[in-house]
Amino acid sequence: MASVFLYHVIGDLTVGKPELVEFHENEAVEYAIKAIGESPEGSITIWKKKSHVGVIENSDMRQQRFVGILNSFDIVAFLAKNESLEDQDKALMKPVSEIVNPNNSLLKLVDPGTRLIDALDMMKHGVKRLLVPKSVVWKGMSKRFSMVYYGKWLGNGESPSSSNNNLPSNMNQNRPSSSNVIREKFCCLSREDVLRFIIGCLGALAPLPLTSIAALGAINSNYSHIDSSTPAIEATTRLPQNPTAVAVIERTLDGQCKIIGEISACKLWKCDYFTAAWALANLSAGQFVMGVEDNVTSRSLPELNINSSTGYNNLVNGGSSRKPRAFSSRSVGFFSNSASPSFGSRSMYRGRSAPLTCKITSSLAAVMAQMLSHRETHVWVTEDESDNVIVGVVGYADILAAVTKPPTVFIPANRAPQGFLNEIQI
Repeated sequence: MASVFLYHVIGDLTVGKPELVEFHENEAVEYAIKAIGESPEGSITIWKKKSHVGVIENSDMRQQRFVGILNSFDIVAFLAKNESLEDQDKALMKPVSEIVNPNNSLLKLVDPGTRLIDALDMMKHGVKRLLVPKSVVWKGMSKRFSMVYYGKWLGNGESPSSSNNNLPSNMNQNRPSSSNVIREKFCCLSREDVLRFIIGCLGALAPLPLTSIAALGAINSNYSHIDSSTPAIEATTRLPQNPTAVAVIERTLDGQCKIIGEISACKLWKCDYFTAAWALANLSAGQFVMGVEDNVTSRSLPELNINSSTGYNNLVNGGSSRKPRAFSSRSVGFFSNSASPSFGSRSMYRGRSAPLTCKITSSLAAVMAQMLSHRETHVWVTEDESDNVIVGVVGYADILAAVTKPPTVFIPANRAPQGFLNEIQI
């Protein structure tokens, strides 16, 4: 295990992170759409309101107020219901408490002095956000013999032997004096933040970065998938939590599965939500991800009475006009600015709906770089990029498990450091 995980603490990753602004469960879906679009993670944490204003919370009280995490797929799935499509304005005013899946274990409140290795262990086991108190005395970039000893703030007169990594129930104990602590201010760290830190320490992780994901056992074969001919709405019943994505596949004559796209929170981020919701409710999975222009003429498409103010851009700009228009997957946000492909040219089309893929021989560093450059939570693994026969998926939890494995003999990827850059899809 690399020493970088032992001697760095989670506070090192909070430098420059903005203060958390809570989004409460009684706020409307319309405002959640705006918040998700503005969020760097493409999702937001949902909170209960404080029961007593002015009361200083301890860690347990704040943890209990956390409800869950809301993403774009949750909203599109909600808007795809018949009652939402029939009355769009009413659907937008619904509280997010009716949409979010309550899961208090997705967030963990930790001390800024928690060791990075302990934070990684939490995220490997399902934690998606770390809530960290912001303190004016924290300078960042801890050293081996700094004021932090193995992950805990040392109070005056406290010996290192008495320290541990657990966050006290009273956040003000075993800390510097209360005058040095900013009360009630927190920042939120995501798994992407942790991955960005790790990719900046590749040299300390050698030989792991250039080892293939197959040799590291980082490929998860238990992925969720749906056939391209199946109604797209069925993806809502098969959506896993880690990663939040369903592969759309086509079966070949020899029984192999080729991935042609995905239905995920990442692909729906900043989309036109009501248009995407209609498509999810009425199209097949293949049409949803590839675009109906590929195999359906515009004459066969219905006209939708879509409120343009429900699209992300118009919500932000305050638009409110309503006009009928024919459905197009371009309006969902899947198509790039280039011209649409002609009928039958599916194999040549590489638009926004194209899944992010890598090969089983890809190095760990290459996969990490792909995920960060594309702002994705996962990469689909194929036997060969030319035929897209799917093998599995690599997500955040798989990467964190790989980089924290005990020292062992790894099979090198047999390529120069610059070699893995050629694998990255730009």
